[in-house]
Amino acid sequence: MTDSPEEPTGDERAPAAGPYGDLPRFRITELPTPVRRLHRLEAELDATSLWVKCDDRSGTLYGGNKPRKLEYLVARALERRRAGLLTTGGTGTHHGLATAIAARQAGLRCSLVLLPQPVTDHVRKTLRLLHAYGADLYLAESIAAVAGRVVRLLTAAKLRGVPLELIPTGGSSALGTVGFVRAGLELAAQVRAGELPEPDAVFTALGSGGTAAGLLAGLRAGGLRSRVVAVLVTHTLKPTERRLASLATAALRKLRAADPRLPPLRFRAADLEIAPDYLGGGYGVATKAGDTATDLALRTEAMHFEATYTAKAFAAFTDAARSRRYGEHLLFWNTFSSVDPRAGVDRLPEPCELPRPFHRFFEGNGAT
Repeated sequence: MTDSPEEPTGDERAPAAGPYGDLPRFRITELPTPVRRLHRLEAELDATSLWVKCDDRSGTLYGGNKPRKLEYLVARALERRRAGLLTTGGTGTHHGLATAIAARQAGLRCSLVLLPQPVTDHVRKTLRLLHAYGADLYLAESIAAVAGRVVRLLTAAKLRGVPLELIPTGGSSALGTVGFVRAGLELAAQVRAGELPEPDAVFTALGSGGTAAGLLAGLRAGGLRSRVVAVLVTHTLKPTERRLASLATAALRKLRAADPRLPPLRFRAADLEIAPDYLGGGYGVATKAGDTATDLALRTEAMHFEATYTAKAFAAFTDAARSRRYGEHLLFWNTFSSVDPRAGVDRLPEPCELPRPFHRFFEGNGAT
């Protein structure tokens, strides 16, 4: 069925059917992930109904939001008989680390083209983990240089007869976003089962956009009206509400190819909200609000976050809980992996073992 002006928009409630069909997946997740009420945080903030979706343990080797996307993208790479995966990100990329781990599970090589970001101990640890998991690391100093290096790597691999599958930054293609359409359907099923009330709003970090777009599509297709609040954490990608709505529509259409029972919804920019006020100094730059929110989460609920994504998103969540701007029932979608990736490698390499262009991140204060 093709889109037409008569089709329902994201404002209309879809029938709550299920379970739904699926597309080919390379299974690296353990689903569904649980939901948990944040009783101590409620008491601290004098709030009524606060919840977390515990996606931090979405997989056994790596958790967070990345595995949900990658299992569709890796499956396509295997179907196409690719020799490896190629993707991009910052030097502290969680997406790159998850891709390297998934590639090793699938018996594929992994190549990463990385853009410098503010250097922290977390960034240094991530770089060592990337090398430990066997990723081929390439450094590029600008977005244009990243694009150029990607083209050269793809071309060289094809000429050698070992083609690479290009994985978009953050895994946020229509196919990757299917993982979060299913995540939204998963939450809708938990609401129907009485595990939590229907959230008035769902908060998640906004980088490449696939998580927020997929949640919008999945929640609406599952019959929920929950507002998706996407907390901006990047100054380079800058996704818009219109782009996210388009991605949500495309991802749902792709999943409908496997199960036509899903409603043929189209989405508009007004169907979700981007919260831009928590970005601070830019991607990878910690903020005071994020640090405060991280301390609060650890003290009240023993939840661990990182400064780039989840700390900023949780700061927006706690502000909304205090103000009750979005209602009383709020859910925080935890996209940070709480699975220790060091468990999957024998040791972390010394900095001098990494490719030479990355040595500078371990010298002195690591300034870029």
